[in-house]
Amino acid sequence: MVTGSTDSADDKRLYRAPALEKGLDILELLSTQDGPLTMSAIVTRLGRSTGELFRMIQVLEHRGYVEQGTDGYVMSDRLFHLGLRRPPGRSLMEQALPEMRSLSDLIGQSCYIAIPSDGSSSVIVRMEASTTIGFSVRVGHRRPFHETPSGQVLYAFQTDATRREWEALIDPPLTPEARAALIEQADAIRDQGYARSENREMMGLTELAAPILRGTRAFAVLTVPFIRLTDITVDEDEALNQLRIVAERIGIHMSGNDFGI
Repeated sequence: MVTGSTDSADDKRLYRAPALEKGLDILELLSTQDGPLTMSAIVTRLGRSTGELFRMIQVLEHRGYVEQGTDGYVMSDRLFHLGLRRPPGRSLMEQALPEMRSLSDLIGQSCYIAIPSDGSSSVIVRMEASTTIGFSVRVGHRRPFHETPSGQVLYAFQTDATRREWEALIDPPLTPEARAALIEQADAIRDQGYARSENREMMGLTELAAPILRGTRAFAVLTVPFIRLTDITVDEDEALNQLRIVAERIGIHMSGNDFGI
């Protein structure tokens, strides 16, 4: 059972706002779920009464932070988009979009940028291909970092301490064997400077990913979901080469901006 933050040692704080804390507890719970939660499930997980949480959920839904479907409540993308309005996020998108458009036009494929977010990689901006057929990933899409090439690239270009912090966020935890395999894979990605991986869910799709670096650390990753078409503009090797050039160029553009991870 997940208990509310009011039961923690933080109760020694000078100021408290119980209503706000209940709302934050709800948002934090929903943010960790792959699917919707019913009211009763939320009540049970947070160890509170329906009377305590019902009004909180209604307010969050009214303000657009929570959405209700037939199977329960889910967290909306509102907080995510609010975060993108912060200057660092805006700066990255402003610098990246022209480069992404040029890349997409050159290789005839879509591309997107993802950043680290609580043990996951989160897509913050995408560029559609100008071709008739293409593949894109929606803005806001999140996956645990160890499950995607984008996340693996982000993990690969981190310090050992940051890697350990991210590993601690994986639920369920990796087995020792899986962790060793992840580290070996990440080190190989770091040595070659990119990731190239066949998509396990869609035949004919290869994910190409390159880090956007500050120094030796990746604060973002540029990815091309490369589709093998009969009339492709450039082949996979050239697409990867151009992807790496553009990722490096975006990193140079961002070198003077405060975009920490």
